[in-house]
Amino acid sequence: MAQIPPSIIARASDVLADYYTHTDLDGLFMSAKFPGDPPVGNKVRKCQIWLRSGNETLADPLWSFGRLIAEMMDVDPIKRAPPPWLKEADTPEPPAHRDRMQEALGQEGLKYTRGGRIIGHTLAEPSRSLADKLKDHGVAAIEEEYNRAYLAISTDPPAALTAACAILESVCRTYLESRDITPPKLRGLGAVWPETARHLGLSPGSVADDDLRRILQGLYSLADGIAALRTHQGSAHGKGDEEQRKYKIEPRHARLAVHAAHTMALFVMETWEAKT
Repeated sequence: MAQIPPSIIARASDVLADYYTHTDLDGLFMSAKFPGDPPVGNKVRKCQIWLRSGNETLADPLWSFGRLIAEMMDVDPIKRAPPPWLKEADTPEPPAHRDRMQEALGQEGLKYTRGGRIIGHTLAEPSRSLADKLKDHGVAAIEEEYNRAYLAISTDPPAALTAACAILESVCRTYLESRDITPPKLRGLGAVWPETARHLGLSPGSVADDDLRRILQGLYSLADGIAALRTHQGSAHGKGDEEQRKYKIEPRHARLAVHAAHTMALFVMETWEAKT
């Protein structure tokens, strides 16, 4: 569960109060599933109280906050032509609400991306509520998690690799737990992938078609390779001086691993949905 940081509550409340009426705020907070009736007070205080209550009761407050501000961040204001007597240069600029919101998020290492997604610089693990999101949003939840990894490929390849591997592990474990299958004691991808594949009917020996069998065999190799690369090059493990590395991970390596893990996670989800 990702909390809304106090500094964002303070600054976002000012931005939302400037941008919306009381009625608009009521509708937006309710649509984003913030709890309770509209708080009493001015618009700034209303936003502060509602955001704080969200931290106390919502499954993933920061995820709900992204949905709350999506309209303001994604929809361009209606552009009206100025009257003929007003020079274009004299047209007043609209308040930079988006910039103010991004600045507030940036001070906490966060960033808003289109579609109501809040991403951050801490990528080592997927959102703690990913299992809950998978139940409610399915493939869309995976897309949201992997967007965080994609944005880090160029700036922090090891972190992107670590995140992608962790998300795929989480998807596999979520599937096993949802089917009341005891996951392997080892948490690594190399342990949970074979068990997940076996129960989903994705083991190479379970299909008669030679072409599909080759692809499924390749998925086992991918799982082993992604897990090994994460262990040796990812950000989740220490890098002792005694460990001799053959190469330094670069964005192209991370991009290959992230795309492969993303494809496998989607395949698991789509196969899961097809069987249920």
